[in-house]
Amino acid sequence: MNKLLTALFLSSSVAILSCGNGSDAQENNTGANSTDSIYPPVEKNKPNTNYSPAFEGQTRIAGVKTSTSFEGKVIAEGLKSPWGIAVLPDGRFLITEKEGFMRIVSATGEISEGITGIPEVAASGQGGLLGLTLDPQFESNRMVYWVFSQPVDGGNLTAVAKGKLSTDEKSIEGATVIFQAGPAHQGNLHFGGRIVFDKNGYLFVSTGERSDKETRPLAQSLKAGLGKILRITKDGKPVEGNPFIGQADALPEIYSYGHRNVQGMAFHPETGDLWETEFGPRGGDELNRVEMGKNYGWPTITYGLEYSGKEIGTPPIQQQDGLEQPVYYWDPVLSPSGIAFYTGSAIPEWKNNLFITGLSATHIARIVIEDNKVVGEERLLGREGQRFRDIIQGNDEALYTITDAGRLYRIGK
Repeated sequence: MNKLLTALFLSSSVAILSCGNGSDAQENNTGANSTDSIYPPVEKNKPNTNYSPAFEGQTRIAGVKTSTSFEGKVIAEGLKSPWGIAVLPDGRFLITEKEGFMRIVSATGEISEGITGIPEVAASGQGGLLGLTLDPQFESNRMVYWVFSQPVDGGNLTAVAKGKLSTDEKSIEGATVIFQAGPAHQGNLHFGGRIVFDKNGYLFVSTGERSDKETRPLAQSLKAGLGKILRITKDGKPVEGNPFIGQADALPEIYSYGHRNVQGMAFHPETGDLWETEFGPRGGDELNRVEMGKNYGWPTITYGLEYSGKEIGTPPIQQQDGLEQPVYYWDPVLSPSGIAFYTGSAIPEWKNNLFITGLSATHIARIVIEDNKVVGEERLLGREGQRFRDIIQGNDEALYTITDAGRLYRIGK
């Protein structure tokens, strides 16, 4: 009991010390060891549903607290709806803005003019210039790859483009669209939008199912690029060995399917497994470990409801043979966007932990994973009141995160 009271007292002290606004915003945590199981789950609010999880620990896992002292502080403000962030070789950051620009931000907060030469984006609702990544050989070829909502006949769609960052860093040269995930739809929701390279130099791209009830079933269709994770080459071609190559009426670029709206993708630094986060409806946000060729269930199974409060499916089901269960889910929602595994040594207890940016939840979730199971959850920077959009580890082993309000934060020692 004395141990518990001590931990609670220390947690209260942190709350008093953390002012939580402006460039002086800090979150210093000192107290219990991160593996201590005395903390209750971080989620205290009533869930939207009374659905039972498929296994113990699938939701509302025990809370953990970082024992190493760290701070979260604003290093730049004034970005316009930033969406994706990548680290340049010299430690600066290349950031996308939804309206169609990229900008470079220094570690001390200087923001460049907008980088031009980017194809037109459908900047409406959730659409615009979205995720980006650098070529593994960027230092020699200066190639950048990005995802955007592209206006086309019949509406818009999720597209992938590439181009070369000019030597003067003012433009993207030779921008080329290398892949389009159809069909086009007249709407401005659920484009997915993350893009990452694997260790073999192939691109993984996430798409959304466009939200509307008429497009939802396409997440289950192998003929459509909606609601998928795709694996393509640098030229936008299907990768040899993709699971549906040679299958009639199936797109050869598909890697996995049955997704709702994936906005987070990252590879585990030790196992190499691909992990993703996706938005559920009203409840049922998911964390998944992605396996090639697997079906992740949307909209057939879900732990959430329609935004109206109505059930999804008649009757609603959460489990079905042949459909993958999420490793973890949130109800109420986190609204998970970008994710990153921590690989540094500055904060040892964060090693291989997953950090997830929360939008409606306005915090960053630290997720402790052991043997592909979630064993602990912590909330960071919750007092900032920001919609955290993307996160990445910098060259200095700190985490950097951007917010919808245009801030860039550094989280570290």
